[in-house]
Amino acid sequence: MAKKDEPMSEGEEETEAESISESESESQSLSGGGESKGGLEYIMSLPDVPTKLPPHMELQRTRVFCNADAPIHTDTVQYSGAFAALGEDNSFRLDHFRKNFRIEVMRYSEDDMEFDMIGIDPALANAFRRILIAEVPTMAIEKVLIANNTSVVQDEVLAHRLGLIPISVDPRLFEYADNNAPNERNTIVFKLHAHCERVKGERRRHTVKANDLKWLPNGSEFLLESGDSNSNSTSKPKTHTSFSCSQDSLPEFSNNPIGFKGKLNDIIIAKLGSGQEIELEAHAVKGIGKTHAKWSPVATTWYRMLPEVVLLEEIEDEMAEKLKSKCPVGVFDIEDIANGKKKLTVARPRACTLCRECIREGEEGEKRVSLRRVKDHFIFTIESTGALPPDVLFTEAVKILESKCERVISDLS
Repeated sequence: MAKKDEPMSEGEEETEAESISESESESQSLSGGGESKGGLEYIMSLPDVPTKLPPHMELQRTRVFCNADAPIHTDTVQYSGAFAALGEDNSFRLDHFRKNFRIEVMRYSEDDMEFDMIGIDPALANAFRRILIAEVPTMAIEKVLIANNTSVVQDEVLAHRLGLIPISVDPRLFEYADNNAPNERNTIVFKLHAHCERVKGERRRHTVKANDLKWLPNGSEFLLESGDSNSNSTSKPKTHTSFSCSQDSLPEFSNNPIGFKGKLNDIIIAKLGSGQEIELEAHAVKGIGKTHAKWSPVATTWYRMLPEVVLLEEIEDEMAEKLKSKCPVGVFDIEDIANGKKKLTVARPRACTLCRECIREGEEGEKRVSLRRVKDHFIFTIESTGALPPDVLFTEAVKILESKCERVISDLS
């Protein structure tokens, strides 16, 4: 090395420059500087570090094993460092979730829908189920004003039956009534007047159905009793609602009258005998299933993990026929192979109901067939009551969960 006061030769300058550039590149590769690999990526790129879990541990992490006695490995591993010793990062990553999460619609109709939610945690799937049952609002009959009821159905039972009839109207067009006066924006009024005429010598019966409920767009027709005897007789008589305008004059209802559509028309309310009569008014308001089940928009909604049926060995001929006949839902099928032999195949694994009939023979059965469930793949089913289509219900559930998350974030910040 030359002294400070002595100039270096040209060869010494090149040697020192090369050593400085090498040391800089080494420090950058270890610290993640520039465009080189970061510290964790550098360690994971070393040849002796495992890059993924062993197959048996990967199965335990992603599958539920349904043995003959009980399922095992049912829990989901949430801890980010659970597999750190094996070089597996188990932490939740938003980019990974966006890449892998998807929804595939398998069946759709006006009343129900079945779709697959893939790449989601069980807690989120259950959150959607609970929101659909208890927090998506609908319109339902809350108050029943009975003027006459001579049927065999008691008043309180009749009111309860009316409340459970789904109304074909979009609840998003209405406001919550709360303690406000009933108006055209928070209340729907229906009238029911059914009578079974008495004819001498005949035994008549009349069935009262949901289509006998007639929508009153101008509000209640039952007068509100007033104790003031000095009230002005020329003023407009007060009713149980205070509509400022007719509901059928509003643009959302002008060409879409409120009522009961399709199969909802045939819901039976009561059956009248000769001379019996029902006259009443029913007032519907907006609410959620958490308050009462009549506001729940779904008949039911549920999910199950995707079944996975794996043959651990070749099953042929007589044993194949035996296992196929054991399955009540037809998961297995028989395939013809060479020399007249037959082989068992898994044709419809999605239909598996986990009855375990194929593994009832103890250890021998479990050695042939493995029944599993995929932990992050859910078959979700929604059955609508008829108020809203099932796809709209799920979209509303997503919006409610989003608003809950925003509320938590705002409260924490």
